Amino acid sequence: MTTARAANPSASRRILHAASWVTAAAVLVKLTATGKEFLVASIFARSADVDAFLVALLIPNLLVNLFAESMNQALVPALIRLRAQHGEDAASRVLSSAMLLSLSLLAALAAVLALAAPVFFPPLFHFSPPQLALAIRLFRALLLFALFGALASNGTAILNALECFAAPAIAPILVPLAIILALLALPRSVGIWSLVIGNLVGAFLWVVAIFLLVLRSGQRFTPPSLTPELRQLFRQYANILLSGIVSSGGLLADVICASWLAIGSVAALNWASRFSSVTMTILGGAIGTAITPYLAQRVAARDWPGCRRILRRYTALAALVTLPLTAVFMTASRPIIALAYQHGAFHAADTLLVARVQSVFALQIPFFVVSRVFYRFLLVLERSSLVLACGAINLVLDIVFNLVFMRIYGVVGIALATSFWTVCTFLFLAWWARRLLRGAAASGAAA
Repeated sequence: MTTARAANPSASRRILHAASWVTAAAVLVKLTATGKEFLVASIFARSADVDAFLVALLIPNLLVNLFAESMNQALVPALIRLRAQHGEDAASRVLSSAMLLSLSLLAALAAVLALAAPVFFPPLFHFSPPQLALAIRLFRALLLFALFGALASNGTAILNALECFAAPAIAPILVPLAIILALLALPRSVGIWSLVIGNLVGAFLWVVAIFLLVLRSGQRFTPPSLTPELRQLFRQYANILLSGIVSSGGLLADVICASWLAIGSVAALNWASRFSSVTMTILGGAIGTAITPYLAQRVAARDWPGCRRILRRYTALAALVTLPLTAVFMTASRPIIALAYQHGAFHAADTLLVARVQSVFALQIPFFVVSRVFYRFLLVLERSSLVLACGAINLVLDIVFNLVFMRIYGVVGIALATSFWTVCTFLFLAWWARRLLRGAAASGAAA
């Protein structure tokens, strides 16, 4: 016990150091991305072309999150455990095989989606025929973005497992920078396709930057092989992937519902969620990324008091930071939106609608960020089945809430539904994390 206590302050400092670097890098990336959004809004506003682009980018973005991020969440604890228990060679074999299989699966799915787009786009999105045809063309081009994003995300997982956080956290800045350059440099006749060009060029540069860092880290790749460790990893990955599918179904449902409202509703939903999503991504991502390696080490050592200290400390920190930000976004929503977006083609009427949606979106911020701590703990415990169950429940809740609230409040109702199911996520994950921790501690004491 003395050793665990002595080690804990060092681990705490390392977590805070990692979280600080990830937060600083994420702030810089998100500020650049937000500046890009301001530029896009001033050029295109809430036009039909923007709705088509946002719908086209939705599924490629979801594919990156589903295949790459899900693999990363399973991969980081697995690599740490394999290095500790079986050595570097076993970890390298599993890493090489996992990357090859996940990327092959993603490439095959992207090819199927490209062929099937004319079949599933019309019943999902309520667009005019020209707008629908544009969305399908944009979608097919942006599927390449999903492959680049998956490669970069897998490389980021490798670096995080080696406790390298700052450089991979700042590398995604290449995507919004490339988009900004494309918008400013390409002629206006290129239109909405300038966003596609910027996304693809930026994602390619992101992949190059990440794998240069991986090569510098000394990480070795070995010929893929089917091992018991790989099978265990993919069982964990399958549950996380299925959970991601049902969770992403909520975002897809939001966009589908918005496409059935007035023209520009998809864009309004996108602009309104920007500040909330940036806050949640930065804070939730920084805390979750930083604590995962140390939670994995504590679980591997059966140090349940150490796990409890990490959970308590970082849930309290997340609440302390997010509650004031939530109050600001809710009370000052209209001036924030006016200052950020009301330029060029974006007018006062757009500001009024987007500000109303943003104030409702902000309700979810503290619940989302705090829940990321519990979420990472469940993944480290390899209880991804609970994450899957949570995602399934929330997908049903999101669809039901959308159908009810959008009839009353329009696009504002979609934001309200999102905030409601985020609160349900927090309650579910917190209850299970605390229950499993108590059970593990009791078993350890009995042993």
